[in-house]
Amino acid sequence: MDRTAAIRTRLTVPVLAFGGILMAVMQTVVVPLLPDLPRLTGASAGAVSWMVTATLLSGAVLTPVLGRAGDMYGKRRVLMSALTLMTAGSVLCALSSDIAVLIAARALSGAAAAVVPLSISILRDELPPERRGSAVALMSSTVGIGAALGLPLAAVVVQYANWHTMFWATSLLGATGVTLVWWAVRESPVRQPGRFDVPGTLGLAAGLVCLLLGVSQGGQWGWGSPRVVGLFVAAALVLALWCRQQLRAAQPLVDLRLVAQPRVGLSHLAALLAGFAFYANTLVTAQLVQAPEATGYGLGLSIVATGLCLLPGGIVMLLLSPLSARMSAARGPRVTLAAGAVVIAAGYAVRIADSRELWMIVAGATVVATGTTLAYSALPTLILRAVPAEQTASANGVNVLMRTIGQACSSAAVAAVLVHHTSLVGGAPVPTLHGYLLAFAMAGTIALLAAAVALCIPRDAGPDGPQPAGDRTRDARDQAMEGA
Repeated sequence: MDRTAAIRTRLTVPVLAFGGILMAVMQTVVVPLLPDLPRLTGASAGAVSWMVTATLLSGAVLTPVLGRAGDMYGKRRVLMSALTLMTAGSVLCALSSDIAVLIAARALSGAAAAVVPLSISILRDELPPERRGSAVALMSSTVGIGAALGLPLAAVVVQYANWHTMFWATSLLGATGVTLVWWAVRESPVRQPGRFDVPGTLGLAAGLVCLLLGVSQGGQWGWGSPRVVGLFVAAALVLALWCRQQLRAAQPLVDLRLVAQPRVGLSHLAALLAGFAFYANTLVTAQLVQAPEATGYGLGLSIVATGLCLLPGGIVMLLLSPLSARMSAARGPRVTLAAGAVVIAAGYAVRIADSRELWMIVAGATVVATGTTLAYSALPTLILRAVPAEQTASANGVNVLMRTIGQACSSAAVAAVLVHHTSLVGGAPVPTLHGYLLAFAMAGTIALLAAAVALCIPRDAGPDGPQPAGDRTRDARDQAMEGA
């Protein structure tokens, strides 16, 4: 191996981790802008909220689709395409102030949600077993690390520079990410060729859009409104038909028979619950510390200071990812997942004990981040050990999708709790401290449920997981020849 090839090999993990952090940053940079975007764009607050909703919907739809495409056509190629779409969306946001263009651009950026499952699949294919665990743990942690870094950095840019500057900066970072992946990451030879399932893709897209649109807009439109009820009914019907089509397809988008296996299906359920429990921490902390001091509990912090409150959690996720990998290697990922969920619940117990002092708020949020590191690092390891190598990108894509659905449900549930527990402060309705404590209790309970599900997952076969189909065929042929 020449010097350049050796450098590229060593940089594979850092480059993929950079892509994962960049993806999380792109999902959070718009948050500090939301209060000012109606004034900056001349659009209504409802229209502006679609900049978040569009990213959520496109990410949920494209993650399993791009995962399957990666298994079929090459993971590096599809990873570069996802990063390119993300960068294109950022460039459009930098060039325009029209709300329709901004919403479309944020939908393009949602393609970046597939970066983490594709990268994890590349790591399985390219790294030896002794390096794989720590690399996968780091890759999983980039979601929290990027979110913790993105919020304060974006807030600083928004406060001291033109808001378009933020998107020019992310465009440059995106272009850098695409270039680094092209230069440092090799194309994986592990593939599952075949015909792409277009009907399955359209059916999944329609079902997920109906489901997540109803969940994300239910608070604004009313949970009993005809629009929301109609969306949920349509989602149930479309997804039921989609499941039937997937079971009959020769080469389905999502292998539902594989999902039905306890080791895979329970891992997906645990991902949904962990996503719910994790996301409440970010949502509630940001609102709690920014609440006016007149509430009796609020600290009246700026958005920059709010981001700094979450920064220690991101640092902890970066530092603890090697520990989580060693824990999974020693005790198994199911134990790591259960332990992480219990730590998340303990973090919410700290939040319930004291949510008035800043140091206690930061401590509780950091404990939740610690548990999230353990849980999120274990989830892809569970999938890698349960599915054949040629299906890792699509299976991890479904797992990330379940986390996304959990986060969407968490956002809706937290909003519903806080809306029903408000008091007037300066003539405006503001959530009460009791409402925040209820949200913490709800998230903590979900975390304990995730721990129980994790312990129900059967033990896996080993660190390498099932063999690729080609390897199994070769082994059977070799055994037959030896017998002859």
